[in-house]
Amino acid sequence: MRVMIVGGGKVGYYMAKTLLDHGHQPIVIEKDRKLCNQVANDLDIPVTQGDGSTVEYLEAAGCGRCQALVAVTGRDEVNLITCQIAKRVFHVEKTVARVNNPKNTEVLRRLGVDIAVSSTDNLARILEREVETAAIQQVLNLAGGTATVFEIQIPDRFKYNGKSLAQIPISESAVIIAITRAGELLIPRGNTQILNGDKVLCVARDTAIHELMQDWGLANG
Repeated sequence: MRVMIVGGGKVGYYMAKTLLDHGHQPIVIEKDRKLCNQVANDLDIPVTQGDGSTVEYLEAAGCGRCQALVAVTGRDEVNLITCQIAKRVFHVEKTVARVNNPKNTEVLRRLGVDIAVSSTDNLARILEREVETAAIQQVLNLAGGTATVFEIQIPDRFKYNGKSLAQIPISESAVIIAITRAGELLIPRGNTQILNGDKVLCVARDTAIHELMQDWGLANG
C-alpha cells in the first residue's frame, strides 16, 4: 500500500517507520529541510520538501498514485485542507487526519476527513485496518484496541480456494472462529475448506492482520 504522509515531525516519522516495517510504501512531504533530510536518511524513503496542503506539492510527490493520505501536521486546519485536496483532486481512497485539539474531531469528519484521530498512538494501526482491503469488515475491538474481531469476504478467484485451513498460512496471532457459507454458519476445523464467497470470522492481534491479508493475497499494495 502506498501512503502519503504530510508532516515529517515525530508523528510523521513514527508513521512512516511503522508502515515501512509492515511492508507498505510511505512517501513524506515536509516543509522543514532538516526534518526532510532526517526522514530520508534514516528511512531511505521518498521525501519532498514543500507545503503538503497545496495541489502543487501533492502532485509533485505522487499523491495521485497513493491509496491513502495521512496529514499529521501540528495544525488541524492544515490537516483538513490537505485531506480535502487529496480526496477531491487526487481521488485518494482513504484520508486520515491527526487532530491536535480533540474538540475538532467531529468537525473534521463532517467536512470530509475519513478518519480523524486525536490520539497518535494508534494512527498506524487504524490506517492499516481501514485501507488494507475492502474485504475486511471490523466487528469488535478487544483488549484495549490491541486485537480485533473482523470478517473477511473471500473474493472470487481466491488463491487458496478449496484448500483446508490446515493447508492455508495463518499467523500464530490469528484464529479463524467461524465461516458463513450460503447463509449457513460453519464451526471450522483443520479439514474445513475455504471457498470463494465465504465470509470468514477471525480474531487477531492488530499486528497480525496485515500479515494474514498478505499471506492470503488480499492486501493492497
